[in-house]
Amino acid sequence: MIYSNLLIFLTAIFLLSIDTIPDAPRVSWLEFFIVLVAGFGCYGFLARRLFSRSKAYTSSGYFLTEKRLSILALIFFGAVLFVGDVKYYFSLFSMGDRLPVLVNIAGLGLFFVFLAIMWLAARKNYGVVFGREYSETTFLGANFKSNLPIVLPWIILSLIYDLLALVPFSGMRSITESGWGDMLFFGLFLIFIMLFFPPLVRRLWGCKKLSEGPLKDHLVSFCARQKFRADIYIWPLFEGRMLTAGVMGLVPGLRYILLTPAIIETMNIYELEAVMAHEIGHVKKKHLLLYVLIIVGFSAMAGLLAEPVLYFFLSLNWVYQLMASDAMAPETIIALVGGLPLLLMLLVYFRYIFGYFIRNFERQADAYVFKVLGSSSSLVSAFEKIAGTSGQSKSKPNWHHFGIGERIEYLQRCERERRWIGQQDRKVAISLIAYVLVLASVIGLVRQIPTEQLVRNYEGKYIELVLMQKGQDVEDKALWFRLVGDLMLNKKMEQRALIAYEKALEVAPGSPEMLNNLAWLLLTSEDPTLRDPLRALNLSRTAATVNPKSHILD
Repeated sequence: MIYSNLLIFLTAIFLLSIDTIPDAPRVSWLEFFIVLVAGFGCYGFLARRLFSRSKAYTSSGYFLTEKRLSILALIFFGAVLFVGDVKYYFSLFSMGDRLPVLVNIAGLGLFFVFLAIMWLAARKNYGVVFGREYSETTFLGANFKSNLPIVLPWIILSLIYDLLALVPFSGMRSITESGWGDMLFFGLFLIFIMLFFPPLVRRLWGCKKLSEGPLKDHLVSFCARQKFRADIYIWPLFEGRMLTAGVMGLVPGLRYILLTPAIIETMNIYELEAVMAHEIGHVKKKHLLLYVLIIVGFSAMAGLLAEPVLYFFLSLNWVYQLMASDAMAPETIIALVGGLPLLLMLLVYFRYIFGYFIRNFERQADAYVFKVLGSSSSLVSAFEKIAGTSGQSKSKPNWHHFGIGERIEYLQRCERERRWIGQQDRKVAISLIAYVLVLASVIGLVRQIPTEQLVRNYEGKYIELVLMQKGQDVEDKALWFRLVGDLMLNKKMEQRALIAYEKALEVAPGSPEMLNNLAWLLLTSEDPTLRDPLRALNLSRTAATVNPKSHILD
């Protein structure tokens, strides 16, 4: 569930980042309000409808409905965001553009409103499924605190970056605006997050220390024998009824193993040791650090690809045809053609590449039980209990974990032949090396892209679009289009110059200046496909007949 919510919030943040703030709103305050109310109303109707079905009162049905409505929330959020000019009206919160992050925080708040509508619709179902009733306010607060850790790093990073930009010190500004300064700032932020984020998450999730007693003494002693230090906390996920465990934190003293009440009550002491061995395996195999590497790798690649991808699409004619159609504001089209490919890349990256590593890290952690306990029988028994108690199929597919049946089968295979453990370690090592090599190659290739040429193409096409549209409103259209053609020709954009000159001739077919300029282009073009000497001769003769001045006769 946490991994799925991560993708949901990443998409919401991405939608916010690609949306732009127009100079003037395309919708009025009243229309903006109507769009919001309509979006909330339609989404609320769907949420209540889906949660009213009998399937939504079962554990699996509850989670499936929540997942579908989370995706629907994204769709409604995106529609409201782009149709309602949300960021324009939210820009009033930016303190005169001094803190633009406040606009995005307000936008994220809007997404949380959609989620709140879903949570309110789910409240009664939650009470039936998990056996505990909440007031509306308490239920909303609990869900908000559960999801806040996913977006909090982005909020903190953006806020700090904007605050640093306000520092009246030129040295600080030059550092934050430089490429290496960005990397340094991001690196320091990652260190801060890795050190101090786990305690914050623990508090937000309402985790409490495992009480003193024989169980805690046994588990602490077990960890000590593995030369592993971590505080053990009770994780009240879904009223503690979820059979799961987790580990977070890279540094002893700020590292926690989380156990739900259900897993403590369901497992015997040997199975709990196996669960602990799995979580210890994540730390010993450096999985938490590798997660950071994989996420940073995507951030670096996406940052380098953003500009080339944008200008590549802006070099395509259909984009400008769409701009000329007035179907959407040019700023919105630019944001979409630049952002949607990156959004697709983000979803594919996290779903398949990140998901691949998560699944294989989990398999490594499963195999670590052999090093700790010498056998996987207790972990297999724990998996059997999880499958039996939760009622989920052992073969149920999962993008971030192998199915329980697959995990049991792998452990039994390792029990018969221990070579499979080493093979999994080699598979992960080779995959990580391949990942780094491919990432480095992609970054190297991206740096070879002639971005400056793409920028020039975009600027020329955009200038042409603006000038051509402006030409529809001026009185002397022929002169205007001729000047556009002259500008394009001066910038070596001969194809566009030809289009402008032809438009000018349509308006004023007998203009000697226009005939002469077009003839010159058709005769001297550097592009052989544009040359037409015979037509150029006829045009120049006509121009000379109409106006036999020296610059035309030449």
